[in-house]
This record gives sequence, C-alpha cells and structure tokens, in this order.
Amino acid sequence: MTAVTEQNKAVVRRFNKEVIEENNLHSFNEIMHAAFINHTAAAGADSGAAGILYTFNEVLRPAFPDLRVTIHEQVAEGDKVTTFKTISGTHTGTFMGIPPTHQVVMIRVMDMVTVRDGQYVEHWGVNTLGALVAELKTIHAAKK
Repeated sequence: MTAVTEQNKAVVRRFNKEVIEENNLHSFNEIMHAAFINHTAAAGADSGAAGILYTFNEVLRPAFPDLRVTIHEQVAEGDKVTTFKTISGTHTGTFMGIPPTHQVVMIRVMDMVTVRDGQYVEHWGVNTLGALVAELKTIHAAKK
C-alpha cells in the first residue's frame, strides 16, 4: 500500500464523515473537483457535484436527519478507492412520497471513487435504495 492510496482512502473516509454525516458544505466543496462526474446518477439527475449534494440534502437528509455511515471495507489501487458501507438513519421525514415510519433504516452501498490530488473526480456505485423504498412502502401500508 502506497502513501497515495492511503491518502485517497482517507479522503473517502473524510467525505463519508464530514459530508454525509455532518453535512459540512465546506468539506464538500474542498473534496469535489469542479469536473466531477457521477457515472451512476439516476436517469435525469444532475451527474455533477450538485447532483450528489441534492441527493444528500434534498432526498436523504430531510427523511433521515440522523444519517450515519459505517465503513465495513475499503480497497484502493492507484487513484481508485472502493468502499463497502452502510448508511443508516431514522425515517422521520417524507421519503420519496412515503410518510415517516420512524423505523431505523439501512442503505448498503458499494462505491468506487477516483481520487486525484485529494479530490473526488469520478464515482460509480450500487446500493439498496430501491429495496429500502419497497420496505418502507410495505411498512407504511401495514400501518394503514
């Protein structure tokens, strides 16, 4: 493991802690490269840094204000960092049209980020967000 790959892994850990958990806009602006592209942005969504910020601040954080990230594993090679993590929170706000269920939820995420000079340049990812939507709809329907 080189010093650069360790530094890149630290940038990703910093993003998860300071941006996702703490909603630190200063850290977000430091970490995101101006030419950042999210290769797995949802259809019709902004694939730049603004799309990432929108997802956290307009979709996830209003529904799950206590977002936490648990990093289970990180692997780095060259300028790529792959992370397996769980984003968790309590469903206390409307999420994709689903009223609060007050359930603690988890989104499992596997993502790969290209980090250059301490900044996110590219992102690819898969997650269980679709399964979470289905689960919350089922819970909400059962409460009716």
